[in-house]
Amino acid sequence: MSNTQTHVFQTEISQLLDLMINSLYSQKEIFLRELISNSSDAIDKRRFEALTDATLLSDDEELAVTITTDKEANTITISDNGIGMGHDEIIENIGTIARSGTKKFMQALKSESDSNGDVSLIGQFGVGFYSVFMVADKVTLITRRAGAEQAYQWESDGKGEFTIADTQREDAGTSITLHLRDEESEYLEDFRLKHIINKYSEHISLPIKMLGSAPLDDEGNPKEGEEAEFETVNKGTALWARPKSEVSDEEYQSFYQSLSYDMEPPLSTLHHKVEGNLEYTSLLFIPKKAPYDLWNREDKKGIKLYVRRIFITDDAENLMPNYLRFIKGVIDSSDLPLNVSREILQSDRDIKKIKGRAVKRVLDELKRIAKDEPNTYQEFWKEFGQVIKEGVVEDMANKDNITPLLRFASTESDEQTVSLEEYAGRMKEDQDAIYYITAESHKAAKGSPHLEMFAKKGIEVLLMSDPVDEWLANSLPEFNEKPLKSVTKGDLELSDDEKKEQEEQKEALSSITEKLKEALKDSVKDVRLTNRLTESPACLVADENDPGANLERIMKAMGQDAPSSMPILEINPDHALIKQLDQNNEHFNDWALVLFDQAALSEGAQLKDPASYVKLVNKLLVN
Repeated sequence: MSNTQTHVFQTEISQLLDLMINSLYSQKEIFLRELISNSSDAIDKRRFEALTDATLLSDDEELAVTITTDKEANTITISDNGIGMGHDEIIENIGTIARSGTKKFMQALKSESDSNGDVSLIGQFGVGFYSVFMVADKVTLITRRAGAEQAYQWESDGKGEFTIADTQREDAGTSITLHLRDEESEYLEDFRLKHIINKYSEHISLPIKMLGSAPLDDEGNPKEGEEAEFETVNKGTALWARPKSEVSDEEYQSFYQSLSYDMEPPLSTLHHKVEGNLEYTSLLFIPKKAPYDLWNREDKKGIKLYVRRIFITDDAENLMPNYLRFIKGVIDSSDLPLNVSREILQSDRDIKKIKGRAVKRVLDELKRIAKDEPNTYQEFWKEFGQVIKEGVVEDMANKDNITPLLRFASTESDEQTVSLEEYAGRMKEDQDAIYYITAESHKAAKGSPHLEMFAKKGIEVLLMSDPVDEWLANSLPEFNEKPLKSVTKGDLELSDDEKKEQEEQKEALSSITEKLKEALKDSVKDVRLTNRLTESPACLVADENDPGANLERIMKAMGQDAPSSMPILEINPDHALIKQLDQNNEHFNDWALVLFDQAALSEGAQLKDPASYVKLVNKLLVN
């Protein structure tokens, strides 16, 4: 061994290893699942790179994972002839973790260890390799990248440092030898290893091999001069390629777990083989629970694409839209070329057809669940409702299929249980619009003064408080020929009697409204009488085509420039405070500012100068 270098683990890894090594888990066995999965990925990468560089793989080379044990040395070795790693790749893949979820993983892992729970999180956060230190006190890795001559040995005891040295390896690939702790000797037994492989890795479409028994003579003794040979211990067939009738629920669940690291069974399994002009197989899973990275819109690895069972990519951007990024599964095509590139994925008509059909299957299944199993769908909505709403904004082609899936809170329901169809079914006879309000929280929406007149008239209003709701409402102008109308924008329709009464009040208070408008000229576009309020003295509304105050707040919080527009101040002529306003009072302008700030506060806005508002209120209280 020459040119040995010693490196210190990245801080996060040191903390991670400490948690793994010093905690007890009942599922330590998953270290083998993780290593086999890594080997499978490495072999897929070698096959893929060999499509453009034939020198990386000879025609007669069998690609496989092999597992050997040495009871005397107390070691287990997992080897593959995959793509292998160079020096810098070892540093990148094993010495550092470049995933934002690492801290969250460690918090969850610590929580699990505090309660002596099972490890269901390994691998989910991109830290699968480090699970080896749950069973080993030293790990030796020897690897050689396909196409390179130099091999390297990586070694660590998981206590903060690792070494990398030049070494020799005859073929491309990676071998990982685990020096097991004395108490982990169960993993030296063949039957235990085969059980783990059968449980977690049965579906992997390449052979996993272990040494079988040596041939026996007629008396049952090992034949002299003959050694045991490697035998394939998994079926090695792609689960999705088998007919649905031959796949059990347990096999589907095991495969789903291998894709998602979700220990719960999926909500629904969609397995279809499509034949005709375009042939492909899809196996898609709808989860029950949201993954930890649901809000990471950049991580598009829910769907794996295969071509004739050869792995191509797990970049699912062109296979499933962003609002369905929680869907897991595989799509295996018989028609796509093996040298599929990102550019081909983006432009290929067959890919677009496959994506369109896959999206339709998922949406149709969700509609079925919503209709036949409403309680189950309600639990699903709690987990994924906000991302489903993104689809109305992003996927115009499927908007009509997504809209029936939407659920909202309303003045009739604190939970998001109300569909637009249900709302439309209980509209008043003379009601010509579906009314909604957007706010930064459910509490702010429910307590808004804009709802006062609607409550008096018994008109239901949808309460929207998810950030995406602002864009959703703008992208959904109507439902069943009924327009969606914000209660915080524009004028509301009045009956003839209400119009007559307001005209009389408008004339009587014209001088007050004009003076308020003058006092607030830098803050409001107009001042007018309201037909929304029954209890509050004033509220702020936006013109029909102006962005609402909540949208402005959201955009500013996102660091984006919000379109500038001034609101309209509406005053309630029947409120005692408005009736007592005296335009000749020396404090009239102060009262105008207080009315404006109170109206802003009532809709959840942050005052630009809270201290000045408090001083102003105190000043008026003592005068």
